[in-house]
Amino acid sequence: MKQYSGQPVRIIAEAGVNHNGDITLAKKLVDAAYEAGADIVKFQTGKAQNITSRYAHKAAYQIENTGDAAESQLQMLQKLMLPYEDFAELKRYAEQKGIEFLSTPFDIESADVLHDMGLRLWKIPSGEITNYPYLVHIAGFGEPVILSTGMCTLEEVRAAVELLREHGCGTLTLLHCTTQYPTPYEDVNLRAMLQLRETFGCAVGYSDHTKGIEVPIAAVAMGATVIEKHFTLDRTLPGPDHAASLEPDELAAMVAGIRHIEQALGDGDKKPAASELANQAVARKSIVARCAIHQGELFTEENLTTKRPGDGVSAMRWPQILGKKAIRDFAEDELIELGEDVSPVET
Repeated sequence: MKQYSGQPVRIIAEAGVNHNGDITLAKKLVDAAYEAGADIVKFQTGKAQNITSRYAHKAAYQIENTGDAAESQLQMLQKLMLPYEDFAELKRYAEQKGIEFLSTPFDIESADVLHDMGLRLWKIPSGEITNYPYLVHIAGFGEPVILSTGMCTLEEVRAAVELLREHGCGTLTLLHCTTQYPTPYEDVNLRAMLQLRETFGCAVGYSDHTKGIEVPIAAVAMGATVIEKHFTLDRTLPGPDHAASLEPDELAAMVAGIRHIEQALGDGDKKPAASELANQAVARKSIVARCAIHQGELFTEENLTTKRPGDGVSAMRWPQILGKKAIRDFAEDELIELGEDVSPVET
């Protein structure tokens, strides 16, 4: 079955919180995403006190990447989250630049703020896939949803998908994801993306947290319709996500690689490409005289062979030619010609 959709892969450049709470840096991330050729630049919207309690600890990767084990999740997020008014400004800036703006809401209040700003596409992060009231609220907008599935069993994905569909969400795209920053290659399990497509009958994509660009490019070759990838202006900046993010030149290389693979996928029908047709005569072989052959002499395996070029009698006609009479004299290496009773070229 063909899986090629004919539609360009949507590439989401995930700025996330890599602005470190600075709108000037956030605008530079918009610039970098646009210049790299991404389709969408995505941020994260939320109020720290709505997202996490003061008792929540940071993940191990957050401690490692920030170098601060004493800081709580709440304290970390309070430094990273932009105020709501900054997102309205970022949206205007991205639209003026010519790149689509998107932000993931991490709480219901933030979803309403983004909806009031005019967002009509919703990216649900892996951490919210078991958040019943949040999923119902997002679905209620009746608009397209991209759902990341990191940390999930298939049954957890099923529960979320059924809930979203039951409450009226629009077109649903599922992103396979591994929620570890960076993700070890052996934990990617890219084939699970295909299971999501087969199980839920919807478009799929991949949200990548590996260090390189190979896996998202491979995901496109396997049928991903959306690719999401974290990026930063500088991996050495302080913060939880910079270390597992691409820098601008790497993001541009990933975008270029994806676009090349898109072109290379084609339509799935096996046929000669236009660019290679002229090479048939050069690369294929015809039936030629192995030695001098006189008119009326029978063609045999001893006086015939196959050699380039391929614009004479096809070598696939070999059984039909043996035992036929030469219609004239042929010199060694000369292309064999036939009478009207044998077709000269395979059709």
